[in-house]
Amino acid sequence: MLDVHRLRLLRDLAHLGTIAAVAHAHAYTPSAVSQQLATLQREAGVALLERDGRGVSLTPAGADLVQHADVVLTALEAASASVAAARSGLSGTIRIGAFPTAVRTVLPEALVRLARHHPALDLLVTEVDPAAAPEQLRLRRLDVALLSDYNLAPDEPENGLDSVALFEETVMLATSVDTPDTDDPVEGARHAHWIVSSPGTQCHTAAMRIGRAAGYTPMVRHVADDFTAVLALVAAGQGVALVPELGAVQVPDGVRLLPLPVLRRTRVAYRGGARTHPAVTACVDSLRAVTSALSPSANRPKGS
Repeated sequence: MLDVHRLRLLRDLAHLGTIAAVAHAHAYTPSAVSQQLATLQREAGVALLERDGRGVSLTPAGADLVQHADVVLTALEAASASVAAARSGLSGTIRIGAFPTAVRTVLPEALVRLARHHPALDLLVTEVDPAAAPEQLRLRRLDVALLSDYNLAPDEPENGLDSVALFEETVMLATSVDTPDTDDPVEGARHAHWIVSSPGTQCHTAAMRIGRAAGYTPMVRHVADDFTAVLALVAAGQGVALVPELGAVQVPDGVRLLPLPVLRRTRVAYRGGARTHPAVTACVDSLRAVTSALSPSANRPKGS
């Protein structure tokens, strides 16, 4: 019989890439993780890992077992949700992850709704970049998370996670008001300095792809992750930047926003099998109710 905890470690190794990263995620020593994986390999009776330089990689049998591990963990999540649904009343803790613009605009009202309808539910919010949130869900550090991607840089489906689409926003190029008009704002910014988010974030990836689609690599001058700071830099004549609608709630004087044929898409994600957990259901319903009331220009509701 294969041990579920060891299956989870193997699954996490597939996503995190190294035994050291798995050990850090679970607050174990690398030696302890290696021992657990070695035991799993003996239980399976087939090689699951092989040496790859100074690290390890999954064998075909190991990769196949990871796929089964996702199915097993999803079934256990569904069983836990079913048991929780049988309890009377909704209580306990739900850990919510969201990116900064959602924390400022969408999440507060959703939290108010949740607290009003489920006062015994303990709500914990963590600000997290969408690129990091899926791993936080898999590691059970979050229960639900707001994720976003861009239509020109779509995310691949995340194994072991499910999601419900919430809304889409138009992405705009923020420029100074004295920037000359052009039919193609991105082409017009070919020789401009750019203000971008930190490498590894989706916003950074989107900026690079938008420029490359126009035939050039944006010249990065400043790096800032907060859109308020980004717009302040644009207003100061320090460059141009991509800003989604929710990031442009307060636009300083001297900034012009030029709509682009690009969308940022937001969804709420949770572990596979957890959709029927009462706390997850309540959180998803609250977020959908709040986002359905957004202005039409920033909201195009989607089905589940």
